[in-house]
Amino acid sequence: MYKIAVIGGDGTGPEVVAEGLKVLKRASEKFGFKYETKDFDFSGKRYLATGKLVDDSDVAELKKYSAVYLGAVGDPNVKPGIIETGVLLKLRFALDQYINLRPVKLYNSNFCPLKDKKPEDIDFVVVRENSEGIYKGMGEFKDKGTKDEVAIQISYNTRKGVERCIRYAFEFTRKRNKRKKLTLCGKTNVLTYAWNLWERVFNEVAKEYPDVTTDYAHVDATTMWFVKNPEWFDVIVTDNIFGDIITDLGAMIQGGMGIAAGGNINPEGVSMFEPIGGSAPKYTGKNVINPLAAICAVGMMLDNLGESKAAKAVEDAVIKVANGKLKTLAAGKMGYSTTEVGDLVAQII
Repeated sequence: MYKIAVIGGDGTGPEVVAEGLKVLKRASEKFGFKYETKDFDFSGKRYLATGKLVDDSDVAELKKYSAVYLGAVGDPNVKPGIIETGVLLKLRFALDQYINLRPVKLYNSNFCPLKDKKPEDIDFVVVRENSEGIYKGMGEFKDKGTKDEVAIQISYNTRKGVERCIRYAFEFTRKRNKRKKLTLCGKTNVLTYAWNLWERVFNEVAKEYPDVTTDYAHVDATTMWFVKNPEWFDVIVTDNIFGDIITDLGAMIQGGMGIAAGGNINPEGVSMFEPIGGSAPKYTGKNVINPLAAICAVGMMLDNLGESKAAKAVEDAVIKVANGKLKTLAAGKMGYSTTEVGDLVAQII
């Protein structure tokens, strides 16, 4: 019996989560596992009404669950950063979800903006450190409000944090069993303190994995190669901010935010799975948003829980739908409504 905490969140989040849960129900019937869900209202509407986001008691309760399934956070009526920090980052840090896992996989070449690229050319995974770096929120202002003002934002990297991320990446590369190639993406030529640490740890850990081929690419070069030669990549490991940037580019080359899912992973604890497209408030309530990313997040969640056959069935169903009747992956232009796309995937499983 899996206990799934469900956070619909803001905007179109509850809509796409509903379709993901529809697919989860069908997968459970087909593959014989049991689960129960509980909804948690960590949303902009609740914040505006009560001033509450995620507190320590919420975190304590979530630690009792098998996984967290998140729709989206972000409300246009709330100042940017409040909900994102008070919900998404709060949960990542409090649940020690130190890995952000982002598969970048093209399901239909018609949806790729790159010329002549096929599904076999775009199939890699980004392992992003998810608990340190510049998103740690450390820094200060000096002489704030004056012409001499200085804003300092610190990229905080610990040996422990860097090493556990890199070890996860090596293990994942070995388990993925594609080309067993792991690329370190950084900026060693300029960011000489943080990336000296990353490079040293990467090279030390690599000695323990002689079956894994390693290489290095600057982050700016990585963005270039994503566009020109995405087939070069198998698994990429990088820090928090670089991972945030390159995974959005990865989403675009795999067909857009409508198909991109991610996992916030604590290998020893509770992990959280979500579509990465955001709350898309302008589409709220119109039944036109693409739910495939949220459904892919369910597949990732099932794989993380050990239900690998069910996870593969979900992905296979998404591939069939993406290569079937959908005109595009864009909201409002798919040729089907949100609920109809969810029905199509559920029926195929």
